[in-house]
Amino acid sequence: MKVFFIAIIGAYIAGNTYVFIRTMQMMQSCGVWWRMLVGVAFWTVAFSMIISMFLRGVELPIAVQKAMFNIGAVWMVFTLYMVLALMAVDIAKIFIPTMRGGYLYALGVTTLLLAYGYYNYRHPKIVNLEIAIDKPITGGNTRVVAVSDIHLGNGTDKRALQRYVEMINSQQPDAIIIGGDLIDNSLTPVRQQRMEEELRKLQAPQGIYMVAGNHEYISRIDECEKFLQHTPIQLLRDSVVTLTNGIQIVGRDDRSNRDRLSLSQLLCNTDAAKPIIVIDHQPYNIAEANAAGIDLQFSGHTHRGQVWPLNLLTDYIYEQSHGYRKWSKAHIYVSSGLSLWGPPFRIGTNSDMVVFDIKSTAKE
Repeated sequence: MKVFFIAIIGAYIAGNTYVFIRTMQMMQSCGVWWRMLVGVAFWTVAFSMIISMFLRGVELPIAVQKAMFNIGAVWMVFTLYMVLALMAVDIAKIFIPTMRGGYLYALGVTTLLLAYGYYNYRHPKIVNLEIAIDKPITGGNTRVVAVSDIHLGNGTDKRALQRYVEMINSQQPDAIIIGGDLIDNSLTPVRQQRMEEELRKLQAPQGIYMVAGNHEYISRIDECEKFLQHTPIQLLRDSVVTLTNGIQIVGRDDRSNRDRLSLSQLLCNTDAAKPIIVIDHQPYNIAEANAAGIDLQFSGHTHRGQVWPLNLLTDYIYEQSHGYRKWSKAHIYVSSGLSLWGPPFRIGTNSDMVVFDIKSTAKE
């Protein structure tokens, strides 16, 4: 993991260096003081998100925290697409030596892509799925709304959470499940904005159930658990709850806990004759879950890379990186996240919320 993190930071610095050099080349006719000013601003913005993450436990004014985080987050994706656009311009110049204004073309294309990506992010998709289970459900069909990766904090603020709560409640769910990473990098901005006030507005007569994600561990899992006690959300950490209609919800702790129970250990606490829904933040070992005899699994974590071409990487890493698939026995859905981490863009991917209408096909 450390090697991967170092590689990402190295690639980010290299990309910014390339964009910076091209920016200075474009500004050759400007005075030295202008270039120095742009240079200082460039690198301040480039490292602002990294600085904000190191300061995540410090009680800074909300406006300062959000500005540092959001500016730096936007810059991450700007750097990615600006590098790709500038490389395309460099290749084009080989075939069109007389081409001028390549930097401005690259800047224009990048800006348009980011505008589209922000619009796409602000309009999550609602996925409606009918799930047939050959096990009895008391009272008939059950509607379960499932969301994951909301990442409350400096990126997803209280106003955004209000939209999400209204979106969830509008589906009139019987139960709500949250697939982890409700909190982003720190509880500090969550508490400062009193986000528990919005979470208390979630409505589901059969209850609201959540598992921890890796970001709950980044944010200190014990503190997150205490925070959730002030909301109607029940955190399941290697535990099972049975709804009044007989559906059993198995909540696995995140892989960040190396001592978490295995799925087979957890299933010993269930009745195989009744419906079993598993919530597991990270979608690893899905084939094993399918073979274990569960009926439905909901996961998140992948974000499906959030922006192209990172979705190609997640598609390669995971057995199922996004969306619905009926395996030989189990129904599996991997959400790309209702919100996202960091950069507020969806390019080549979509934010989503899934509505499961679960019906029984068992003969009475």
